[in-house]
Amino acid sequence: MLKLLNAIQIREADKYTIENEPISSLDLMERAAQAFVRVFTERFTDKKINIALFCGKGNNGGDGLAIARMLLNENYTSIQVCIADFTEKSTPDFKYNLESLQQLDAQIFYLSQAAELEIQTTDVIIDALFGIGLNRPLEDEWYKLIKKINQFPGFKVSVDIPSGLPAEGQVVGDAIFKSDWVITFQRPKLNFLLPHSSPYVKEWKVVNIGLDENFIESSSSPYYWFWKKDVQKFIKPRQAFEHKGLLGSALIIAGEDETMGAALLCAEACHKAGTGLTTALIPKSGLAALNARVPEVMYCNRSKLADLNWEKYNVIGIGPGLGTSTEAEELLTQTLNHFKKTIVLDADALNILANRPELWKNIPVNSVITPHMKEFDRLFKIHQNWWDRIITAFEEAVNKKIFIVLKNRYTMIFSPQGMCYFNSSGSPAMASGGMGDVLTGMITSMIAQGYSVDKAVLLAVFTHGYAGEQLAQNMYVVPATSLIKKIPTVLRELM
Repeated sequence: MLKLLNAIQIREADKYTIENEPISSLDLMERAAQAFVRVFTERFTDKKINIALFCGKGNNGGDGLAIARMLLNENYTSIQVCIADFTEKSTPDFKYNLESLQQLDAQIFYLSQAAELEIQTTDVIIDALFGIGLNRPLEDEWYKLIKKINQFPGFKVSVDIPSGLPAEGQVVGDAIFKSDWVITFQRPKLNFLLPHSSPYVKEWKVVNIGLDENFIESSSSPYYWFWKKDVQKFIKPRQAFEHKGLLGSALIIAGEDETMGAALLCAEACHKAGTGLTTALIPKSGLAALNARVPEVMYCNRSKLADLNWEKYNVIGIGPGLGTSTEAEELLTQTLNHFKKTIVLDADALNILANRPELWKNIPVNSVITPHMKEFDRLFKIHQNWWDRIITAFEEAVNKKIFIVLKNRYTMIFSPQGMCYFNSSGSPAMASGGMGDVLTGMITSMIAQGYSVDKAVLLAVFTHGYAGEQLAQNMYVVPATSLIKKIPTVLRELM
């Protein structure tokens, strides 16, 4: 897993690399510019495109000047460099790169105020006004300049981070460069992974600029980025003499007459993800549909709940399509009273929990809740922004000793140990009904098969997203039923 850093820690990594590689700050800037230009030129191969490059007078502007120089040396023929000359101050590395650029046949313009800039037709706009050091909303001429540049036609690219966007924390103000593509250095910035960045970061790519990885990984940060190679380390291949009795028994408590589809999706996903024995405790009205859709899943009659042998199950998944009726409340209450192993709670189980907070005390340690944003706010409180949700999620996961899977484009997993893991897999094509029901079934399955809860959640969340990602290569929308069919294939690929 990759450790993710905040802005202060990134600057510390810069400083450590400069002092211990050792390398001068100017040479490190050169290395960053080279990394940027390498991926930029791979995407924009036409060297006659019109490029407008906007620079501040700090180190991000220095990056921009170095990029302009390198693009000219790569024979890009139409580059205009606009320097926002709103302050007397500039950094030494900015000054050096300006002098280097002036030695070439470069078009350099100085803006003393935003009004001097005229909207023009440009193919590509490169933003190098501000970097991660900015910690305040932009005002005055900076505000006017950003608002004006955002009106320009053309593809917009940011150097490391869109100007005006904080690397982490609440996004304040609207004077933020709206980037189509961010070429960011060493690590994705934390705010790239949250929905409030979407107007300003449509796409991002990380380039390695050679910061000291040992220093980064030794930094104190609760944030991690996990991807394919991480889950491949602990996924378990099937052994020669394994049988269904050794691969876990899961109980899915879900569905009511009008929402049986959610129960079927959850149960089928639990089965397809590898559980040895999956049982669905659903209304009798769903029995025919269950037998037709997933004959491998066993039926449990709700009317005989009092006779249920709770101990035979390794894990219970509860909530999809369950409803919030009195009967549903009683099902959740009985489950919490009788089952003391890990429980995966989703959907209506969370809605009931929001209305019956006294039930929290009965939820077993190391259980898993899988809310989306609205469910999360109903459970805990209304939040005004995503960073407040993150703070709450850390607190609740630690205090309640549970795992919180906060579903999103980059789903966040909060652990009882105070860690937050961002999932790298997934696709917007997965934004369709039933996806959460499938994920609940998959998490339940992995726990049933004997994975520790932390690994079960990581494996299920990644596999869920990875299956959707693969299907999205050929599908505009990925239905939940299609994703379920893909689960066994993807699990095999990961081994």
